[in-house]
Amino acid sequence: MHAVLDPFLMIDEINSDSAADYMGGFPEHPHRGFETITYMKAGRMRHRDHMGNEGVIGPGDVQWMTAGRGVLHSEMPEQEQGLMHGFQLWLNLPAVDKLKPAAYRDIRSAEIACTRDKQEGEVRVIAGEVTIEDQLLSGRLPVMTTRPLLADVSVSAGKEMVLDVGEYERVLVFVYAGESTELNTRQLGVYGSGAALTLRAGEAGFEALVLSGEPLREPIAQYGPFVMNHPEETEQAIRDYQQGKLLVSSPG
Repeated sequence: MHAVLDPFLMIDEINSDSAADYMGGFPEHPHRGFETITYMKAGRMRHRDHMGNEGVIGPGDVQWMTAGRGVLHSEMPEQEQGLMHGFQLWLNLPAVDKLKPAAYRDIRSAEIACTRDKQEGEVRVIAGEVTIEDQLLSGRLPVMTTRPLLADVSVSAGKEMVLDVGEYERVLVFVYAGESTELNTRQLGVYGSGAALTLRAGEAGFEALVLSGEPLREPIAQYGPFVMNHPEETEQAIRDYQQGKLLVSSPG
């Protein structure tokens, strides 16, 4: 599955209106070697990390965190009832960047490039670039080695949408609500190279994440929250965390 997702590592979704499913949140924990992208559709989550960053993200907001050489952070619900719906994606870092300094950024919903048509649907571009009907939508994040593309797309019932996503080896479409003519709810479609991506909705319309990036084609050695290239590097990350050295600039 890693080869299909590359450079992404994981797509995780929470979608529940039962507080018992989300109130535990994610107390302080470490990461090293990759980036996390948290995208909220409903509900509110509070982020805190060892760098002093703290903030709450709500519907439509994005949190982009580079773990790099090491980060300690927590993600806890800022609500005790109601719907919590969001995604967290893990984006791999190339070997040369796995020990870069940690970083954090919030992107508010109002900052995200968006085009909306009451009849056709909506496109929100979080990272990368998408052109629809000659309108270029650009994400708020700088160009990175893996050129990540991440867009939230909704297509109205029975309608068709053609997106120019640029030249990628493959594009992934994860339908999280409704169904397209090719994918049911919670199915992941893998599309080949070519700039034009045609999405057709079924009778009820659908909502989906569209994502892509430049494959790294590097070995992956993962243990829980640590993603490195070789087992000995992952073992070093575990030792660094246990010895309180995860956050120093030169592990060892």
